[in-house]
Amino acid sequence: MRRSIATVSLSGSLADKLTAVGAAGFDGIEIFENDLISSEMAPEEVRRRAADLGLAIELYQPFRDFEAVPPGLLADALRRAEHKLDLMERLGVTRLLVCSNVSPAAVDDDGLAAEQLRLLADRAADRGIRIAYEALAWGRHVSDYLHAWRIVRMADHPNLGLCLDSFHILARDVDPYAIETIPGEKIFFLQLADAPSLPMDVLYWSRHYRCFPGEGDLDVAGFLAHVLRTGYEGPLSLEVFNDIFRQAAAMRTAQDAMRSLIALEEQVGTSIGGSSRSAAPAPVAPSGFAFAELATPGPGLVSGLLKALGFVRTGTHRGKPVELWEQGEARILLNSGSPESGDGPVLNAIGLESPDPAASVERAQALLSPVLPRLRDPDDAPLDAVAAPDGTELFFCRTARPDHPSWTDDFSEDERDPSDGAGEITHIDHVALPQPWHHFDEASLFYRSVLGLRPHESLELPDPYGLMRSRAVSTDDGRVRIALNVAYVGAHDGTPGVAWQHVALASRDIVATARRIRTAGFTPLAIPENYYDDLEARHDLGAERHGLLRELNLLYDKDEHGEFVHFYTGTTGRVFFEIVQRLDDYRGYGAVNAPVRLAAQHARSHRRSS
Repeated sequence: MRRSIATVSLSGSLADKLTAVGAAGFDGIEIFENDLISSEMAPEEVRRRAADLGLAIELYQPFRDFEAVPPGLLADALRRAEHKLDLMERLGVTRLLVCSNVSPAAVDDDGLAAEQLRLLADRAADRGIRIAYEALAWGRHVSDYLHAWRIVRMADHPNLGLCLDSFHILARDVDPYAIETIPGEKIFFLQLADAPSLPMDVLYWSRHYRCFPGEGDLDVAGFLAHVLRTGYEGPLSLEVFNDIFRQAAAMRTAQDAMRSLIALEEQVGTSIGGSSRSAAPAPVAPSGFAFAELATPGPGLVSGLLKALGFVRTGTHRGKPVELWEQGEARILLNSGSPESGDGPVLNAIGLESPDPAASVERAQALLSPVLPRLRDPDDAPLDAVAAPDGTELFFCRTARPDHPSWTDDFSEDERDPSDGAGEITHIDHVALPQPWHHFDEASLFYRSVLGLRPHESLELPDPYGLMRSRAVSTDDGRVRIALNVAYVGAHDGTPGVAWQHVALASRDIVATARRIRTAGFTPLAIPENYYDDLEARHDLGAERHGLLRELNLLYDKDEHGEFVHFYTGTTGRVFFEIVQRLDDYRGYGAVNAPVRLAAQHARSHRRSS
């Protein structure tokens, strides 16, 4: 099926939008009226430019407030229509979107609406143009697709059909199942958009918060499956009104849009027994973290803390200034040769264990995430990486497998005392990556579609200087967990100049780990006494356990599956470590404690700078 996108979904001039859409590999485009009106290109030039880019102009939209008008207003409505039909001939487009009337002058009369739409379809037919009638969710009298379908059937004209829009249907919580009763040939056009669940006026919600399929909470895949069962063969077109997309680079947004369509087609193809046109390799779920790499001006900024936590330096890269530190299955790379290090450590790369690294790379490339160029010595193990939306490099690894070269072979072994490395850390539990605010939805889609991670509920967590938006993505078994946090929008006296990142390390005995770093001279993040007073009110853990939590600055949470105990180190550069212990089958991240952690970090930062 052809892939299309509305110009309103992108930022920039109409010429910029056409270029971005063509470069992203779309087959067609919807021309939004405002984009044409404000363009310096004549309709004929737009038509030629689209053709040069291999784009069909699939639809012109919107034509508003036409049907069910009093007789005195019909002549003006037809005059407007004739002008638009003339324009469409110049553009070479054969479908016009007519929205259900929202004017106070509209009459609640289905027979009148059908009669006037039939009249419009007659005039359109003379020019080879078809009318796609759409029920706006806020239409004055027609606001759902079944009502619009009754009017189209009543009009009974071959050049009059429906436009179905996933947002207008799903936002009103209307069951899309009845779509399957509509003949596919009478669905003239299909528009797709997702949106987060927000309790607000549907018009405002639509105009500002739509997003691409897979980035919100609506069941766009289920909706599309119903449409495809009708036999619909027209374009799959994205129409997204979004304040962020209107400010973001058009080329990047268009690629994000194409990624969403590829993933959506794949999801729907699986559910209805079909297949995606893209034939992208299936997602290869990562089975764990191979490493976390910190770019640092010098390894000494972090190595002391790693030693205190029980890590041991086990190797040095043969050709690069990179050290390998290990404890259990937790591995930290300290890269002192990276230009990204700046004034302090930065979490710049993550290694993901993959049962099939080559297939992981193929999947990423099919979802428009090209492999990053790397300088590699001839003897280096093959190790490919792609860039996440925030720039973090993701490597696909198979560590210490006899049937596959391991990246650890690139490191010479360091001599060490056999008693070293007797700590409690077992593996990397999760990593937290701040996202630029305008890439948050893109990041959620990236990790879901490229890596097959499952997105969890989006949270808003209070920070002393605002709100932090957070969403976790994970494998079903929890072996890979990544928390995506919205970075601060602009720095001021209360916020750090750059957003914090952190690596969470799993401990089998968090009390022993907390005592270990204190003995080594490292002070964990200080938690206010008020937190522990409140904790005693919320949870009866016994006096001894509450006293231990206070003494060691440990935080606590529980859910229906188990308990969670954790503490934080100080921040160096942009990075800090979190040490966690999951008891039983606790599945969260201690989000209830995030506001306390953020306040404590701000307080510590202020004390250090004063």
